[in-house]
Amino acid sequence: MTDGVDAAVDKMGDVAERRNELAARVRTHAGEIARELAVFEGGDYGQATFETDSGTWTLKYEAGDVQYLRFEPTSGAEVYVVSSKQPPDPEALETAMADYAAFVAAYNEYARSVADILADVPDEFPAVESTAEVVAERDRIGERIREVGNAMASELYRYDGEYGTYATTVSGTRWELKWDGDVAAYLRVGGSDGTYLLSQYGPPSATDVHRLVDDVDAFVEAFNDHVDDLEADLAQVSFD
Repeated sequence: MTDGVDAAVDKMGDVAERRNELAARVRTHAGEIARELAVFEGGDYGQATFETDSGTWTLKYEAGDVQYLRFEPTSGAEVYVVSSKQPPDPEALETAMADYAAFVAAYNEYARSVADILADVPDEFPAVESTAEVVAERDRIGERIREVGNAMASELYRYDGEYGTYATTVSGTRWELKWDGDVAAYLRVGGSDGTYLLSQYGPPSATDVHRLVDDVDAFVEAFNDHVDDLEADLAQVSFD
C-alpha cells in the first residue's frame, strides 16, 4: 500500500494557459465593441448593458478600452470575463463563454437599431439673424460713456492724485468710477457683483447698456455736483 507521496501530480498549467489566452482574445474582441460604443456615445468612458436569454452582460469602457466585462447569469454567481484584477475561474469563464455569442448578437442588434437614428433629422437650419447693428450701437454708446469716464478720471486725477475711486448713488444703485492716471479703469454699477459699463476686459451686453444708459446723465450730474462742492478749479463734463 502506498501513502501517495510518490503519486504523479497532474499539471493544470495547460488549463490556466488556455484560460489566459481565451480571456485575452475576449478583451481584444470586446474592445472593438467598447470603441464602437465610445464613438457612438461621444465620450471617453461609459458602460452599456445587454440582456440575453441566459443573463446580463455589462461592458464598462474608458478611452476606447475595456475596463471590465461582467456576466451575471440568471442563476449562479457573476463572473468578470475581463477585468483589471485576477483572471476568471476557468469554470466560470466556461459558463460565460457559452453565452458570449449571444452577448455579441445583442450588441449587434442594438447597433442595427440605432443605425438610422439620424436619418430623418434635418441638416438644414434657419438663417441666423445678425446682431451687428445692435452691437455697433452698443459700441458707439460705450465709446461715448468711455469719453465721459475718461473726462471724469482726468479731473479726479488732477485733483485727487494718481488713482482712486469716485462713487455715488443713482436711482438707489451704487455707481463707482475707478481712475488710474487720467483714464477710467472701470465704471461699475451695483457694487462688487455689479455690471461693468467700462472695464479693461470687454464691453457690457447690449441689454445692460439699454438698462443703464438713461442713468448716465444722473451719474454725470452727481459728479458735477461733487465738483461744485469741492469749490476747486475742476472742469465740468457733460453727457449728451
